[in-house]
Amino acid sequence: QVHVVESGGGLVQAGGSLRLSCAASGRTFSSLGMGWFRQAPGKERAFVAALSWSGGNTYYADSVKGRFTISRDTAKNTVYLQMNSLKPEDTAVYYCAVSSGSRSYDKYHAYDYWGQGTQVTVSS
Repeated sequence: QVHVVESGGGLVQAGGSLRLSCAASGRTFSSLGMGWFRQAPGKERAFVAALSWSGGNTYYADSVKGRFTISRDTAKNTVYLQMNSLKPEDTAVYYCAVSSGSRSYDKYHAYDYWGQGTQVTVSS
């Protein structure tokens, strides 16, 4: 089992920045990658960004390229999502997830363990 905990959400004005953190504990040695998804009210959970644990390759949704950056601290089993130039449409609950069996990092079904989510609200 892998336990996933997100933190760092909050309220920010449009154009501002936030950094989300995601800490994984437990059987993390089996992790292939970690990703961020988000879900806005009335919408499906959508891919935001992901990182392969071994090579450090990064993947982004088109809507956040150039604004968001995913990074990691391997010693802490922690992944970060730096979000800059935030827009009201970025408002959502952000979820962190760990994949242990698939490298389809932009796909919801690739992930085995999920955090509880953290709210990000961007005001206009």
